[in-house]
Amino acid sequence: MTENHPSPDQCHVFVYGTLKPNESNYDQYCAGKVIAQQQAIAYGELFALPMGYPAMTIGNMQIYGYVLTFPDDIILEAMDGLEDYQSDRATSENLYNRQKIETFDLAGSFLGLAWAYLMTKEQVIKFAGSAQTDGWWSSFSGDRPKF
Repeated sequence: MTENHPSPDQCHVFVYGTLKPNESNYDQYCAGKVIAQQQAIAYGELFALPMGYPAMTIGNMQIYGYVLTFPDDIILEAMDGLEDYQSDRATSENLYNRQKIETFDLAGSFLGLAWAYLMTKEQVIKFAGSAQTDGWWSSFSGDRPKF
């Protein structure tokens, strides 16, 4: 990710699940649209859900993923659909809620704010999510990169 002078129009999204490179939704939603990507850390709690995808909640653990940079925020419309998020619905009515969170590079330096899709703890409990205490989720077993 080049930090020369990022355009104010660029859109940064922290992804930790199926939207990561090489995961199931990357090709459909991100491939050919991403102008930069960087391994990154955000803080929260990470859970694997029985449906085959993860959920991140507010918390203090390191979550490993990527900051994807898009030329503008048009991408959010498609991602909102994937994540079942509508800004005009109550938080409890959305599957995920989109909010800006702080992101950091692997050395711990602040990268900036990025959009992320977070689930409420209540939803995670309802879906019987299992904690991913190492902060990494992948649909491929043993696919953890060297962060």
